[in-house]
Amino acid sequence: GLNLLINNAGAAQPNTLDKETLESMVQIYTTNTVGAMLMGQAFLPLLQKAAQGSPGSALSCSKAAIINMSSSAGSIEELYIWNYGQVVSYRCSKAALNMLSKCQSLAYREHGVLCIALHPGWVQTDMGGGGSIKPPLTVDASVQGMMKVLSSISEKETGTFLNWEGKVVPW
Repeated sequence: GLNLLINNAGAAQPNTLDKETLESMVQIYTTNTVGAMLMGQAFLPLLQKAAQGSPGSALSCSKAAIINMSSSAGSIEELYIWNYGQVVSYRCSKAALNMLSKCQSLAYREHGVLCIALHPGWVQTDMGGGGSIKPPLTVDASVQGMMKVLSSISEKETGTFLNWEGKVVPW
């Protein structure tokens, strides 16, 4: 089976709301949201097999889990760094990914699969920032934090939106 599926798609177009296009919205949504849904569907049989082969009934990443890499840019309440970049299609797709994660947690719980949305932080990557402002997190710090989170989450976190430090991100 498969114990851990990490959906890490991330595409963005640096458009403001008045410059956003149908084509950009569809392309980004397809990559960031629909791709994660299709991956979950495709790998569900292997996740179920891993869950059935694991002792106990508690959900965990060592049993079977789907981790959807989201972004606090998709938080409706927080609107992370809006003034740095509106990236409307990216924000909308990540908000939809958060809802998908919640839906997966409800639908796949009966199969023994834990599902969460995880924000890695604003990380120093090609996508994370090429402008005048440098993202605060190194790749190493983000990965170390996420590994700690993944090793500690349990059934009570399924369906939540967490950041790389294990803190709840507001929807």
